[in-house]
Amino acid sequence: MRLALFVTCFNDTLFPETGKSVVRVLRRLGHEVEFPYSQVCCGQMHFNAGYRKDAVPLVRSFVDAFEGFDAVIVPSGSCTAMVREYHASVAREAGGTLPAGVARVAAKVYEFSEFLVDVLGVTDVGAYFPHSVAYHPTCHSLRLLRVGDRPTRLLRAVRGLTLVDLPRADECCGFGGTFAVKNAETSAAMGDDKVAAVLESGAQVLCAGDNSCLTHIGGLASRQHAGIRVLHLADILAHTAALPDVPPYGPALGAESGFDAARAHGPEVTR
Repeated sequence: MRLALFVTCFNDTLFPETGKSVVRVLRRLGHEVEFPYSQVCCGQMHFNAGYRKDAVPLVRSFVDAFEGFDAVIVPSGSCTAMVREYHASVAREAGGTLPAGVARVAAKVYEFSEFLVDVLGVTDVGAYFPHSVAYHPTCHSLRLLRVGDRPTRLLRAVRGLTLVDLPRADECCGFGGTFAVKNAETSAAMGDDKVAAVLESGAQVLCAGDNSCLTHIGGLASRQHAGIRVLHLADILAHTAALPDVPPYGPALGAESGFDAARAHGPEVTR
């Protein structure tokens, strides 16, 4: 099976280690992964902001870059959803041969946890991560891709890992791409609620399938000195050792530290 990694703009620019983690996990399972250097943005930012015509060349580029592969693995629920749910809409407006190309390629695009569980049929990837972890189901993975319990099945199979429940897990973290820019105060308030939920869980590490959401939550948590690490699912699954900078697990960290999300650095997080 010929596999390709679509690393996404966000990961390529800010979190290249996540792309490397995807490759490490797949190689550990006996699969080689190619990285087409012609890949560019999937067009999600343009599409969401209403610049649909500007998304057309990006959709065409995606088809050209990944046409010849059996599967395309994406460490992002939002970008996977863009390709599978909205590339067809952009292609129909463009016309020509693009709709047929999108139909061929989009069917082979998988969010990382989907590929591991549904295509490879594995949940134990040989990882070791002796920390308590809460999983945040990001909006696109939860509502559009419906990845369900695939990520948590993978996490439960990690040796040493304690998976804890995240209160109000299905609530949006407030990032939403351009939403966070256009509605900063609302976005920060929603993020504060998510930080409070993580503290309530007692988790040392918050995990998700989208680094964009984790950046939003992690940024708010760091400004509040909440002591929470955020890590992409792929980065946890690639681990075979403990993190050196995570304190010993202690439940109810929020209660012990007297954390109050409603009062913690409120004005600062809206800048």
